Amino acid sequence: MIERVAYLSIHTSPLAVPGSGDAGGMNVYVHELAQTMAGRGVQVDVFTRGGASAEIEVVPGYRVVQVASGAPPGSGDDALAAAVGDFAEGVARWAVRHRAVYDLLHSHYWLSGWAGLLLHEVLRAPLAISFHTLGRVKDATRRADQAPAGLLRLAAETEVIARAGCVIASTPTEAAQLIEHYAANPERLCVSPPGVDHEVFRPGPRAESRAALGLAPGGPLVLFVGRLQPLKGPDVALAAFARLAADLPEARLLVVGGPSGPQGEAEAARLRAEAAGLGGRVLFRPPVPHHDLPAYYRAADVLVVPSRSESFGLVAAEAQACGLPVVAAAVGGLAHAVADGVSGILVEGWDSGDWAAALRRVISDPALASRLSAGAREQAERFSWPATADRLLELYSGLVAP
Repeated sequence: MIERVAYLSIHTSPLAVPGSGDAGGMNVYVHELAQTMAGRGVQVDVFTRGGASAEIEVVPGYRVVQVASGAPPGSGDDALAAAVGDFAEGVARWAVRHRAVYDLLHSHYWLSGWAGLLLHEVLRAPLAISFHTLGRVKDATRRADQAPAGLLRLAAETEVIARAGCVIASTPTEAAQLIEHYAANPERLCVSPPGVDHEVFRPGPRAESRAALGLAPGGPLVLFVGRLQPLKGPDVALAAFARLAADLPEARLLVVGGPSGPQGEAEAARLRAEAAGLGGRVLFRPPVPHHDLPAYYRAADVLVVPSRSESFGLVAAEAQACGLPVVAAAVGGLAHAVADGVSGILVEGWDSGDWAAALRRVISDPALASRLSAGAREQAERFSWPATADRLLELYSGLVAP
């Protein structure tokens, strides 16, 4: 029986607001999974980094331990990589000081996987790894002005994949990518999709949601939720909306998220400058707490997810749980999260004309929008945190048994 696990999340804290800095779907994943595991009687200690040591009990059985690692929040991957050793040492010292014996270590992202390899040797605990994003996969579809993944990252990913006891993929597509790009051993690959909290993410009245958010009641509303960086494709969303706006004068685009990564500030400034030519029809909102997102999904007519790479696409799954049709890129896990023609529309490539046409189909055809909305709710039922916890506990037990 699994009694105590350590989750390693050096990249960002699970308590950070998604859409801000480096916080995104991985934060939600770690937080929701830790809560669900704690509800099953498993003690979960989530180790993250910060400028000073701290401990926060989120709920009984789920604690966030902030380790002083020399790389404060907001640091880039290079600074974090230099602090991996300090972070691992801090985790080990904390475990010894608290006499914490872990059944298993579960790392999240490549930096935590690297730290997990060090701790695996010291704490004598099996290691599982969820990457959430892979360097070689991102490189395959990155925008031309994006820097490729560094050699250190690619080497670390390869080493972790070769040595971890279990590599957890979100979808069969990610599992195939791990084999194709990293020669992962299929016998140590496991597939477990993320979940959705259906108590929080559920349908609701559109008019009431718009009023609560201070949005005008009429006209089609296209929604983008995510970090403002090239990977997430906000430039594609804006370019598609500019085409759409010429035909639909009452349409608006709502962008919820903040700058992220080395190009984030420049990307956000460029988006605002381009949006200025659309007469106030593009609205920018800062990142909001995760539990506030359902109001935005209920207020919109369609969610646009033009990411250049996604291991799953949690935003798409949660939006569908609220009955919102999704127009998403036909890449990675999005092709698994969104059922093309049933819960949304998948778009090949990033041509703004193709994206505008897909958005126009949903907005201009009430019968199609209604059918996709019903399909979205049904599609989202495939994903739940209890099901994710069940699958992972099964995987954990198999990893611990030997």
